[in-house]
Amino acid sequence: MKSIRLPLLLLAMLAASQGFAATQQEKMKSCNAEATAQELKGDARKTFMSNCLKATQQEKMISCNKTASEKALKGDERKAFLSECLKKK
Repeated sequence: MKSIRLPLLLLAMLAASQGFAATQQEKMKSCNAEATAQELKGDARKTFMSNCLKATQQEKMISCNKTASEKALKGDERKAFLSECLKKK
């Protein structure tokens, strides 16, 4: 049974990373547009972009973890839920 779980887990992680990459790309566009609107350049722009991207992902992780805890999810069930939750916009 363990030999089946590993490939499935790897596939789930791959799918999650692809969903995450698409979400990150959308966040990058949004943060970039905001930085352009504020006419930020150089180090100010780099700092803004870093903070913008970091904040949104942290907020999402906190929210997903809280929901998983409220649902008392554990193990594979929790991993699957977090994977799906983090993919959502």
